[in-house]
Amino acid sequence: MPILNRAAEMQDEVAGWRRHLHQTPELNFDVFETATFVTEKLKAFGCDDVVTGLGKTGVVGIIRGRLGEGTSIGLRADMDALPLNEITGKPYASTIPGRMHACGHDGHTAMLLGAARLLSQSRAFDGIVYFVFQPAEENKGGSLRMIEDGLFERFPVEAIYAVHNWPGLEQGTIAARAGAQMAAVDNFELSFEGFGAHAAMPQLGDDPILAAGAFVQAVQRIVSRSVDPQTALVVSLTQIHGGNVGNIVPGRVWLQGTCRFFEPGHSEHCEKLIGEIAHGVAAAHALKATLDYKKGYPPLINTAIATARAIAAAAATVGSENVSTEFS
Repeated sequence: MPILNRAAEMQDEVAGWRRHLHQTPELNFDVFETATFVTEKLKAFGCDDVVTGLGKTGVVGIIRGRLGEGTSIGLRADMDALPLNEITGKPYASTIPGRMHACGHDGHTAMLLGAARLLSQSRAFDGIVYFVFQPAEENKGGSLRMIEDGLFERFPVEAIYAVHNWPGLEQGTIAARAGAQMAAVDNFELSFEGFGAHAAMPQLGDDPILAAGAFVQAVQRIVSRSVDPQTALVVSLTQIHGGNVGNIVPGRVWLQGTCRFFEPGHSEHCEKLIGEIAHGVAAAHALKATLDYKKGYPPLINTAIATARAIAAAAATVGSENVSTEFS
């Protein structure tokens, strides 16, 4: 297969792009250097057009096939990193403290650039391929910003495809399935506030730490008692902060958490019950509760037709024995 041979020949170069991006991670919408790197590569490949600035730093490369009119599709990758310190010790580790490509978006971007280079050279297809490079995938809604900036009005597609690295899969295998694949995500922040007091005289104040502990336990009834047990729903507390000295009961405790689900109605359900539980716990402890519930990404649903095409393409690339449709 000539195109696979060309892809193999490009492997070291694509790996070099990935390592360059890994060393220079950027966060959220502020992926300016990454977007510039992508733009320069797309122009060098000979894309028919390269559009920048969608969703602040998003980039779209356009390649038209040489076989005439046909279907238009999108291929998409994310560009942003995470606010983490890298401790891998790799020679291509992040050079920027507090930033790391820990979710593989550097690889996604490099792979999509590789695909753009191959298709710009061969153009052995009909229709148009739009190469969509998205900022701010990590909780900041970069895809929505690009859509609001007219992504699909300017670049209409029949379907848009993306891949994500999956450490649990064996190297050389590809997995895809129709239906719900990635859960929706809502995040929330919660504070319990009252009066602090000396630890030896707790009767002179309130105790938001007790309230936070009660909330952490009580909020799990949302999963265990308020929805069908066969329904996928997770409510996780991820941060608790309160106090800064060992002999003072703080006047405020702050918590952060996340809800993950596939049923859209669970968003309203979680927001309602988290609020009720928080205010109930606060009342029981003579405290004030403040909840900031943030609705995020909807679930990722793979359509049957697009998934079948992706599976066929994967089988043609790595062999059907290396393609899975059953994974989690």
